[in-house]
Amino acid sequence: MTSTTIDFETIKKNQRAGWETGDYPRVGNTLQIIAELLVEAADVRAGQKVLDVACGQGNAAMAAARRFAEATGVDYAANLLEQGRERAAAEHLDVTFQEGDAEALPAPDRAFDLVVSTVGVMFAPDHQRAADELVRVTRPGGRIALACWTPTGMIGGLFKTVGKWAPPPAGVRPPTLWGTPEHLAGLFGDRVEWTALTGRAYTFRYHSPAHFSEWFRQHYGPITRLAGTLSEADRERFAIDLAEVAVRFNRAGDGTVAAPADYLESVGVVRG
Repeated sequence: MTSTTIDFETIKKNQRAGWETGDYPRVGNTLQIIAELLVEAADVRAGQKVLDVACGQGNAAMAAARRFAEATGVDYAANLLEQGRERAAAEHLDVTFQEGDAEALPAPDRAFDLVVSTVGVMFAPDHQRAADELVRVTRPGGRIALACWTPTGMIGGLFKTVGKWAPPPAGVRPPTLWGTPEHLAGLFGDRVEWTALTGRAYTFRYHSPAHFSEWFRQHYGPITRLAGTLSEADRERFAIDLAEVAVRFNRAGDGTVAAPADYLESVGVVRG
């Protein structure tokens, strides 16, 4: 199936409705350390122009602003942008938040020194178009830095579980492919020289597997939206399935959850 036969606009409309359901920052804020590590790996400098693509509530944009970069965050979910503005104001950080599509970024060519995304751009349904946009808005010699969940890690397992209840649209490639060097090579070709491809893990910490399941059903927008479509009996089975993901990856032995989730941290230089 080619990209011309997939209705990406409808897919994005449904995605956006998912992210605007629930309260994703209750999950996303816990991932701040991923953004801090990514910005450090990209060696951001004070005064650089930095774009955080599919920024959500602004983790990477805020990490860049803490280092005195000129930071902008772009996302298509207005509620997440508003929470980003609130967070930046509370921390006295100068960040610009702008509504926009990762597949059609509202920015001129070669406008940024550094373009980053933490578990964000990977969800754009048209992978190639999103990758092309990342390159377009980065100046030659500038950097692209990404943190993306892997297919075989905990979040890859979570997405597979969710997919059993709500199969993804036909022809759309899994977002976790962005967490593999092979997929990045296919998307970016010789336009980006990947100088660092580092496997990392973020540890999800919850009171129990049931608490993990409850938190994601209450706050992780796409899962919240899916749960709302299920019957009472199916919601109970779905809750158990989500908890079993935490059990499968858990390394804690005290009843709590401390479950590492693998992701790929990628930093590359855009060739002129």
